[in-house]
Amino acid sequence: MRTKKGRTLHSEGRKLPFNGGDAGPPVGYAAELSAALRREVQKRRATAKIVMRWTGASERTVKAWLGGISVPGGEHLVALMRHSDEVFVTVLRLSERLDGERAGHLDDVRRHLAAASAALEKATSRPR
Repeated sequence: MRTKKGRTLHSEGRKLPFNGGDAGPPVGYAAELSAALRREVQKRRATAKIVMRWTGASERTVKAWLGGISVPGGEHLVALMRHSDEVFVTVLRLSERLDGERAGHLDDVRRHLAAASAALEKATSRPR
């Protein structure tokens, strides 16, 4: 069987063999990423345009992500994780690398770093 671009498919069918070790994306993956994106940009106007700027994806693609219809692929997902703490934590939680208990830990770390930075700024700005 030939495809449009001239590549041949496996003669036994159209599906690739299942790799038993990989169960695929978790159930609700699209909905979880969609909710994370919406939480991240909910207070801003032009939501789709912000996400388009972050990723370089088209408006139609971004609206599909926001609607939970599809999910971003590799490079787009990395770009979203770079710009969005919500997406970053959601991906870690979905990958079972970060549980909900430790997700709050990131906020604690961020607060401690901000306090340390402010103290350092205050200490270095005093005249001697």
